[in-house]
Amino acid sequence: MAKLDIYWLGVFIEIHRTRSVSLAAERLGMAQARVSGVLSKLRRHFGDPLFARTSRGMEPTPYANRVYPDILQCFEQLSSPDSHRSGFDPATAARRFRICMTDISEIVVLPPLINELRRLASGVAIEAEHISGNSAHRLESGDVDLAVGYMPSLEAGFYQQTLFRQDFVCLAALHHPRIRKALTRQAFCKEGHVVVSTSGTGHSIVDREFEKRGVDRNVVLRVPSFLGVARLVSKTELLATVPQRLGEALADQEKVKMFAPPIQLPTYAVKLHWHARFHEDQGNIWLRKVIARVLSA
Repeated sequence: MAKLDIYWLGVFIEIHRTRSVSLAAERLGMAQARVSGVLSKLRRHFGDPLFARTSRGMEPTPYANRVYPDILQCFEQLSSPDSHRSGFDPATAARRFRICMTDISEIVVLPPLINELRRLASGVAIEAEHISGNSAHRLESGDVDLAVGYMPSLEAGFYQQTLFRQDFVCLAALHHPRIRKALTRQAFCKEGHVVVSTSGTGHSIVDREFEKRGVDRNVVLRVPSFLGVARLVSKTELLATVPQRLGEALADQEKVKMFAPPIQLPTYAVKLHWHARFHEDQGNIWLRKVIARVLSA
C-alpha cells in the first residue's frame, strides 16, 4: 500500500465538503486534473470509490462518511503552518470566488472590490450572480462563497455581518423642467415615476412605507433592474427612488441630481452572508475582510 500523503487528506476533505472535484480544486488553488489524480490515489489507498457522481454532485460513499471525521481531525492536527489549509496567501493564490448579489451591489460593490483585488491578489477572480430563491442552498453547498445584500429570510446555519446601512434618495434629471432645488410631496406625487420590480433587495421597504403613509406615486414605468435607471431618469422627466449609495454612483454616470424623499423612509442593513460550513475557510475569511474594508471606506 502506498504511503498516504498529508495533502491527499486535504483533497478528500474539500471534495467531501463541496461535493465537487472542480470546486475543491478552486478552493485548494490546484488544477482540476491534479485533484482528480489525488482522488484516484485515495481510492486505491482505501480500496473504496469514496465518491460517486450523482445529480447532486459527488456524493460520498458510506465508507467515506464513516472515515471523514477521523480524517478531518487527523489533518487538522498534523497540518504544518505552511499547509494549504492553514493559510491563504493573496499574493500567490489562484482562486475564483463566487458571490451572489443584487444589481445594486453590482454597481456599488464590484468596482471598489475589483480595484482592491487587482492591487492585492492578481490571481483572484470574481464570478457574480444574482441573489435568487436558490441562493441559500448554493451558499450551503459551496457553489457560492458569499452573498452581499438584503436577505432577511436566511435560516440557521448562516453567518452575517453588517457592511453598512442604507437610506434612500430621489433622482431627477439634472435639467428637469419642474424639479429645481427641492422636491415637495405635492411635486413628488404629481410627477411620473420609474419603479424597479425586483426581489432580494431592501427596496420593498420603499413601497410599503409609501403605501402606509398614503403617498400615491404615479408609476409610469416598471423595469426589472436598477442597471438602466440612471439613463432613464436622465433622458426623461421621470423620478426614481433608490438607495443612497446607488444614487451617488448613478449621479456619477448620468446627468441626474439627488433629492431627499418627501417623507422619511426607513433604513435597512446591507449585509455579508456566508454558511457555517465555510466559516473557517481561510480564503473566505480573507475575502470577507477585504469586502468589509472597501465598503467602510
